Amino acid sequence: MLAVLALPMLANNANIDRANQAYKQELYNEALKLYLQEAEKTGVSSALYCNIGDTYYRLKDNVHAVLFYERALLLDPSNSDARFNLEFVRGKMQLPDDAGDSWFSNWVDQTVSRFSSNTWAIIAIITFLLFLAGVAIYMFMDNVLMRKIGFFGGAMLIVACILANLAAFHVYNKATAGNGAIIMPETVTLSKAPREPRDKEHEAFQLRQGTRVEIVDTITDSANGSKWLQVSTAGGHKAWLSAKDVEVI
Repeated sequence: MLAVLALPMLANNANIDRANQAYKQELYNEALKLYLQEAEKTGVSSALYCNIGDTYYRLKDNVHAVLFYERALLLDPSNSDARFNLEFVRGKMQLPDDAGDSWFSNWVDQTVSRFSSNTWAIIAIITFLLFLAGVAIYMFMDNVLMRKIGFFGGAMLIVACILANLAAFHVYNKATAGNGAIIMPETVTLSKAPREPRDKEHEAFQLRQGTRVEIVDTITDSANGSKWLQVSTAGGHKAWLSAKDVEVI
């Protein structure tokens, strides 16, 4: 809760300074306006998105707070404030965990996503260099103990290098796929086909405001120009909804 109340400090900038002052004075509408102007003027950052999420939370607009915390984590998975605040607001909205369909996949995704792809790549490089050092120790040292350390240590390090590379690819693909989205209306009834469900038989299921989905496919209705998205939930269920019902992360 303290992290939600705290205001992350951004770079020294006149517009940001005014926004921060407005936030501290509880002029949240003014602060939000200035933060959004800054995002449009100078570009986005994880810290700025986190500030926007904090301001939306103060304005009791939880769904937009969730959206901007997700955007902050997309830019920087290691942003602990954004991650904590997202979990806090999702808890207030009583949303289920949407990281995956099992506790193990949830744990893996949350653990891996705590670092950026660049950080995982650096870890992979370091572990590979240490692996080479272990190989050198095994090949050139005469001491039996040191050779054992080089052999078994090198084996563990090459496994760590492979896992770090897999983690880097996972985080990079997650950040660049651009297929995450948040349900914006209070409730949305999804359809089994890319059109408004005519009756109960054509309805798939309902999703609550703030739920995260992954966009699988896109279709534009040639008759009226409406855009329909096929989305997948954390549990793997797929259905169609109107593009106006979601905001892409």
